Amino acid sequence: MPRAAQAVEEPVTEFPEITFHGAARTVTGSCMEVTFDSRRILVDCGLFQGSRSLERLNLAEFPFDPDSVDAVILTHAHIDHCGLLPKLVAKGFAGPIHCTAATADLLEFMLADAGRIQEFEAERRNRRRDRAGHKPFAPIYTEADALEAWRHTRPVPLDQWFEPVPGFRARLWNAGHILGSASVELEVGGVRMLFSGDLGPEHKAFQADPEGPSHLDYVVCESTYGGRTRPRCTIAERRAVLEDEINRALGRGGNLVIPSFALERTQELLLDIAHLVDENRIAQVPVFVDSPLAIRATDVFARYAGELEDLDGRNIFRHPAFEYTQDAEESMRIDTFSSAIIIAASGMCEAGRIRHHLRNNLCRHDSTVLFVGYQAQGSLGRIILDGAERVRISGSDVDVRAQIRRIDTYSAHADHDELIEWLRDRTPVSGAVFLDHGEPDGLAALAGAAQELDPTLTVVAPDLGARYRLHAGGPAEPLGTAEPRADMTGRDWQNEYAAFAVDLREKLLRIEDRRAREQAIADMNAVLESYYTSGARPKHVAESRLRDDQPRHKRRKRAPRRRRMRY
Repeated sequence: MPRAAQAVEEPVTEFPEITFHGAARTVTGSCMEVTFDSRRILVDCGLFQGSRSLERLNLAEFPFDPDSVDAVILTHAHIDHCGLLPKLVAKGFAGPIHCTAATADLLEFMLADAGRIQEFEAERRNRRRDRAGHKPFAPIYTEADALEAWRHTRPVPLDQWFEPVPGFRARLWNAGHILGSASVELEVGGVRMLFSGDLGPEHKAFQADPEGPSHLDYVVCESTYGGRTRPRCTIAERRAVLEDEINRALGRGGNLVIPSFALERTQELLLDIAHLVDENRIAQVPVFVDSPLAIRATDVFARYAGELEDLDGRNIFRHPAFEYTQDAEESMRIDTFSSAIIIAASGMCEAGRIRHHLRNNLCRHDSTVLFVGYQAQGSLGRIILDGAERVRISGSDVDVRAQIRRIDTYSAHADHDELIEWLRDRTPVSGAVFLDHGEPDGLAALAGAAQELDPTLTVVAPDLGARYRLHAGGPAEPLGTAEPRADMTGRDWQNEYAAFAVDLREKLLRIEDRRAREQAIADMNAVLESYYTSGARPKHVAESRLRDDQPRHKRRKRAPRRRRMRY
């Protein structure tokens, strides 16, 4: 689709260039821009997830003009790869979004759900009493924007060349990650490159093993599980692990709450739970799938059942043990159950009905929360998994008394060894391997292993906004950072504030003397005021802990720091 006329003529690039606008030194927000000869395409346009600082990038203007983008090639339907497409369209993008047919089918529901979440979160924040007098929050985009973006999808089959825009030739390869996922081979300006997208592990349920070409100039490879190797696990072994966790959880008398990604992870869990129930290996208790999005995604899986491995054309998703809850009233009814299995989105506990179930079950000694997917730094799921004793969920402080469990057998990502095997099959790579979609430790581990694989290989872990000129058969030429950004990939000040605030009242109550308690509050206010008036750390902070009018024997020892955190 041709671009609208622009007031300023686009500069003609003599060589192809790539810019990393997302998923650089972090695992979300995938977005790469490739430009050549005044044309530009995006590979993915995903939502940032994790800490509030990282998520704030979703509110910022795009570091490029959306109406100057000619086309998007989408690797798959996970929100961290597609979740900013509605904003892109709303801001002026008018071109096609190329993806597999299954991805296009899933996007209709995935994007619409994301739009509803954006609207709900904006409304919820605007209702908060502490927002009185502040500028209202606006959703990043609406459900209507999301459906308009879905209308731009143009399905293309795997293994067939197509021309997304003049001068660019592309082909999709099975990535083995989720239904419809693909790696993107791109030829432009004499340069041949491959974007891995998210890669699945070997012998994953539903999906064939990842594929791809070799003899490339450049490879952009995901690094989610860099440095982490999982034991090889067959589907039968995976079911045995799940069986043990379910029986252990139900034996405690409470609910088993499983935060799960609506797409693929939920369907894999249902496949295995159905087998365990049918073989009488677990008790037949209610299994609630409390996610309208997961229900719609499951319907798409059923539509493609004839093409998926391990289903043999059967629709196991209508098993009598499964109860699908569509509306909020049905979801609330789950609170009346004990000894139930509750599967709800989102997988990292960032939004959706899982937060309601966590609020009701984390405080119960007899409940269990089982994590079955990756938890990004700064996310509520990661904070719970890291051992928080108390968290804040939707404005409420919740003690963590439930059993917290984790299994890695359901990962939809290739682990460290599988990523290296995939890279080995892509060699030789004459220009460079760019490592994205990973956190710093994982990137470093994978970079070292890739260098051991081929000491002549150039391995680059780009920063957000990093831009490179690409040469056929030669190294990438760094061109600087298009939009410098601070490191926002880990815990941020809002995570630390929440951890502080959730304990503040209890710490004040530990001060037995009322006047000393009031003085502590005054001291804290003075410290805060000194920062925003002078910007310097006040000298009296250390001295303020001991007051002249307080006898030494009354001065309380500092309590050991407790791990209380919140997202």
